[in-house]
Amino acid sequence: MTVSLEQLRRCHVAVDMGAARTRVFVKGAGLVVDEPSAAAVNTRTGGLIAVGRFAEEMTGRTPDYIRVVRPVSGGTIVDIDMAQRMLRQLIGEKLRRALRRKPRLRAAVCTPHDADPLSRRAAVETMVGLGARRVELVDTLIAAAVGCGMPVEQPEATMILVCGAASTQVAVLSLGAIVTAERIPVGGEAIDNAIVQHLRQRHELMLPLQSVRPLHIALHGNGINQDGPESTEIHGRDVVTGLARSVHVDTAAVREALHTPLTAVLDGIGQVLRDCPPELVADLVDSGMTMVGGSALLPGLDTMLRDATGMPVRIAERPDTAAVLGLGAMLEGKIRPLVLDPLSG
Repeated sequence: MTVSLEQLRRCHVAVDMGAARTRVFVKGAGLVVDEPSAAAVNTRTGGLIAVGRFAEEMTGRTPDYIRVVRPVSGGTIVDIDMAQRMLRQLIGEKLRRALRRKPRLRAAVCTPHDADPLSRRAAVETMVGLGARRVELVDTLIAAAVGCGMPVEQPEATMILVCGAASTQVAVLSLGAIVTAERIPVGGEAIDNAIVQHLRQRHELMLPLQSVRPLHIALHGNGINQDGPESTEIHGRDVVTGLARSVHVDTAAVREALHTPLTAVLDGIGQVLRDCPPELVADLVDSGMTMVGGSALLPGLDTMLRDATGMPVRIAERPDTAAVLGLGAMLEGKIRPLVLDPLSG
């Protein structure tokens, strides 16, 4: 981690492009971009109409010649050209001019754990197209751990759970490196889809993901805990008639619909603990697990994990921006590596 930190201190900008949101941190300026990873394109001319929040609001409400695209899928950039165009607009002309004055612009980018070579190359080419002369790739798990203040450089175990929109990553860290980790293809989108499918099959009600967050509507109060409300009213469109309709949904049935995706997350946590050395697992009894990512705010998820693992579980102070803030802290030299003096004699 020492060499990586030296390289990161030379970087000028940090980027975290996720399936749900794109965040940009500039050294000396802080977090300058925090917008949805969406762009609206005119299919007739190829022109870019909107990016970020405005483009996301247009989803499902546009005429045929306007298409809302997401250049990031599953935490991986799938459309390099559109990702570059989206980033240019999100960063803004004034900031782009300031970055162009850097003689050798360096950028740091968060990448998912175990990202394949094509995904890494896509991240590099995206930043090179924006003018970066050198691109450093940092594992999202390490960046998020640094961002929420975990002592990753110390010789003790720290466990982090990154709950993203497309996937969930869990890892045990020690001495600034990943000891064991798992990437689970279940995230906030899969959980939301489970709710939508339940409403469609059980109540014949269509609920668009783009316009509402059905998970937070159906699981308000105490969330997925048994102490939550018995029922809640949800508005949607009738599958048969197409008319607007409201139904009272039994939240116990909703919790049952979430069983499959949440079980996959628990299985991934169990696999990481089984692969971890016993000495580090003993550390986790006291330090527990820290949750970051936008989906970490799912009501009751921390309590469910605490009951299933028997370990302390806490949610980071700023779970949604932990990764990019951690990367920014490395850029600004706020993280010092553990220096080991060689033995003499």
